[in-house]
Amino acid sequence: MDGPWHYLDHAASTPLRPEALAAMVPALRDGVGNPSGAHALARQARSALDGARDTLAEVVGCSPGEIVFTSGGTEADNLAVRGVLGARGGRAVCSAIEHHAVLHPVQAADGRVVAVDARGLVDLDALASALDDDVSLVSVGLVNNEVGTIQPLVAIAEVVRERAPGALLHTDAAQALCWLDLREHAAVADLVTLASHKCGGPVGTGVLVVRAGVSVQAQQLGGGQERERRSGTQDVAGALGFAAAAVAAAAERPALVSRAGAWRDDLVAAILAGVPGAIESAGTAAGSRSHLVAGIANVCLPTVDSEALLFLLEHDHRVLASAASSCASGAQEPSHVLAALGIDRALAAGSLRLSLGWSTTQADVDAARIGVPEAVGRLHAHARDGAPA
Repeated sequence: MDGPWHYLDHAASTPLRPEALAAMVPALRDGVGNPSGAHALARQARSALDGARDTLAEVVGCSPGEIVFTSGGTEADNLAVRGVLGARGGRAVCSAIEHHAVLHPVQAADGRVVAVDARGLVDLDALASALDDDVSLVSVGLVNNEVGTIQPLVAIAEVVRERAPGALLHTDAAQALCWLDLREHAAVADLVTLASHKCGGPVGTGVLVVRAGVSVQAQQLGGGQERERRSGTQDVAGALGFAAAAVAAAAERPALVSRAGAWRDDLVAAILAGVPGAIESAGTAAGSRSHLVAGIANVCLPTVDSEALLFLLEHDHRVLASAASSCASGAQEPSHVLAALGIDRALAAGSLRLSLGWSTTQADVDAARIGVPEAVGRLHAHARDGAPA
């Protein structure tokens, strides 16, 4: 099938915004200076980097000195978890649906993992039970990357302050910037992770916001950049692209939330109507989606193999999406997020995530709205006939 691609995998990586590209080109073309140096071109690079730092601080709601540039969200998450434990000792706690960049470091440090409910919201009673004076860090992602659940960080912070008053609160907000005002929603967090390519910036640039008075042990040693918190020559072009993308994302947020929410609702409705037995992964019986961001639709489809479904969507409908699962050693393993939501393993094997963003069009949505039920029907028909799809 020929024609344009219908890209519905923004939660994995969002296409580069033109504003970001325009901001990066001068630095890529002319930016030969190292921002840690002393000569004219180095000072020019440092000035550009400081400008990007100022811009991001304004979007996030922090001071420029609290911005720590990293190579991406994974490094920022690792710096938050390992950096706090290294500086303060103690134990880390996180939710069961955290990104692996948080979950794995917490588990590696013998931390505690807290349950969530069927909507993906942290069980506050379970969180309270997991907290004591030994806990030095609690990490709960603001928006889940697979199902789109928005965590009530204010309520979580209240539990943490009451049960473990010495603990810091970290939130992975990599998925949040396009959908939520971080100046409001992440204000209670002591540390905040951001990733450039989730909002239309370049891949390979991230930020860890480290609030004033919070210490982290550097995990990358060398030149002492980023106020001794993360060594390494900063990517000036990446920082400029991230800043430009963040400004654009914040400016268009209300309009994007409005149109993406309507598209998301149409997609879910069409799939649930066209595929008997399908469920919305973090949905409610009443159909409320107030706990979900507008840009992520996650469904589970019975007796469907996600890998086969994604192949048909790409081959027959030019729809590019993802499954909430990972392939390890050749074996398809259901998502730990869906397992934590209580979704049956067999049903989770048919998961599908359709995620929207700044470049999504009505044509993209229509292609998926029509394509998913058709592809599932084809898979079911061939399963009944015993023939390959």
